[in-house]
Amino acid sequence: MIEEIIALAHEAGDAAMTYFRHHQKMQVANKLNDSDIVTNADKECERIIKEHIRANYPLHAILSEESGVTDGTADWRWVIDPIDGTNNFFAGIPLWAISIGVEHHGERKYGVVYLPAANEMFYAVRGKGAFLNGNPIHVSTEDNLSRSLISTGFPVDKDTNPDNNMDNLSKILPHVRDIRRLGSAATDICYVAAGFLDGYWELNLHEWDVNAALLILEEAGGKWTRFREDRGISLVCGSPAIHDRLYALLKS
Repeated sequence: MIEEIIALAHEAGDAAMTYFRHHQKMQVANKLNDSDIVTNADKECERIIKEHIRANYPLHAILSEESGVTDGTADWRWVIDPIDGTNNFFAGIPLWAISIGVEHHGERKYGVVYLPAANEMFYAVRGKGAFLNGNPIHVSTEDNLSRSLISTGFPVDKDTNPDNNMDNLSKILPHVRDIRRLGSAATDICYVAAGFLDGYWELNLHEWDVNAALLILEEAGGKWTRFREDRGISLVCGSPAIHDRLYALLKS
């Protein structure tokens, strides 16, 4: 199945690239606020992925960012973010991803995260390791927080909710080499899996943002924890050593 999911991500990615940096084709609408947007490219990618699932796995359930839950009667569920990092996509920044995860009996089995503009295909099968463009990947071996490069993000309700991650940023920034804000949770997690970043945390994510990427991280030897249960999916991840140090700071 992993080859099929990779091919499907390529197909959706090819469609998205026909819109990327072509603003004359782009249509954009707000969802929650000006920070939370959807484009016609998001909807086109979702249509491609869902039509494939419906044609080949009609009993499988689907959870997708733009259309929500599609019920199924089988023990399989697909979790889709057609474009993770839509603000980057709309702005012409290449850090955005197509994320497709597949679960069986509630356990993540397959994960694909594809960055078309960067030509980076991350994927994993449970128990089989994690890969980038066919090459095995592993988390960083760095264990010193002061030498670590960490990423984070900010919730879309940051303008109205003071619980917007600024407190965590002030806790962690003095202790690390530097902090990045990539704008795509799936990309952040996969970059941790590949050892490009040493760790990552964020508040108020959704299952479609992280589903595929977390399997890739686990198969690359990484560790992740939900450090809060009251703010959506709020997680910290990294190599085991960096994860533990970040988690201690976030809980302090």
